[in-house]
Amino acid sequence: MVTKKTSSHHDKLLDKLIENTILLQKKDAELMTSTKKLVDKIDRMLHVFDEASKHVMEVSEDKRIAELTDKLDDLLQQNKTIAKGLIMLEQYVKKRTPM
Repeated sequence: MVTKKTSSHHDKLLDKLIENTILLQKKDAELMTSTKKLVDKIDRMLHVFDEASKHVMEVSEDKRIAELTDKLDDLLQQNKTIAKGLIMLEQYVKKRTPM
């Protein structure tokens, strides 16, 4: 037989568990939102680098400009890789988040 004191204790634990689950879901949602914002910013930055690279090649065929363009292309590829990783992280978090 469950005593009143034990039942009250279980109710408090259950309430605390529900509260913690809700807080965790809120934090997961915040993390997903932050990740989405970061991915959007990286995409915009990639676009800027891509456009800069195109315009630099139009201006001159100077060897230094070509080297800079190569470095910008490398940076663009690295940022694309980072963006893909962040998207994968966001998808993983979404799958792991209990609804």
